[in-house]
Amino acid sequence: MSRVRYGSGEGELIPIIVLIIINTVVYLAINIAAFSGGSIVEYLALSRSTVMMEPWTILTSMFTHENFWHLLANMVTLYFFGSFLNRITGTRTFLWIYFGGGLLAALFVLFVFPSLYPTIGASGAVFALGGALAVLVPMVKVYIFPIPVPMPLWVAVLSSFLVLTLIPHVSWQGHLGGILFGLAAGWYLRGRLRVML
Repeated sequence: MSRVRYGSGEGELIPIIVLIIINTVVYLAINIAAFSGGSIVEYLALSRSTVMMEPWTILTSMFTHENFWHLLANMVTLYFFGSFLNRITGTRTFLWIYFGGGLLAALFVLFVFPSLYPTIGASGAVFALGGALAVLVPMVKVYIFPIPVPMPLWVAVLSSFLVLTLIPHVSWQGHLGGILFGLAAGWYLRGRLRVML
C-alpha cells in the first residue's frame, strides 16, 4: 500500500495545463476555419458511420469543442478534478484514467448505446476523473455553481451526471462510459493508495 499526501506543486499542474492548451487550440482552429467559411469538425468528431474510415476520431473527438461554454465547463472541471487527482495518483495514473475514460466513453457512444449524432467533447474523460475521485476521496467538500453550499464530492459528481443526462443533445452515453471507468479505476486504486488530506 502506498501512502500519498495531498499537497501542492507546480509540476503537478503541467499535464493538466497541456490538456487544456490542446483543447483550446483545437477550439480556436475550429472557429478560425468556420470564420473563413470552412469546417473541420466533421474530421474530428466521433461518428459510428465514419469511425472505420476515420479511426483517429476516437482520440480527436476528446479534444473537440465548438461551443465556448462547453469548452469552458469541461476545462474548469478538468483543472480542479485533474489537479486534485494528479496529486493523489501521480501523472502516469492520472493520464491512464483520463484517456481510459475517454476511450470507454467513445466505445459506449459507438457500440453500447449507439448515438445517432456525431459526438465531441472531453466530458467522458473528465467524468472519469470525477468518478475516480468520488471513490478515493468521497467526502471532500466541493462547490457546484450555482449552489452556494458545499457538498460531498461523490454527491457532486453523481448529481452532475444525472442532471446532464436530462439535457437534450448531451452525450449521456459518453458520460456513462467515462464515469464507469473512473469508478472502476477508483475501486482498483483505493486498496493501493492511502490518501492523507
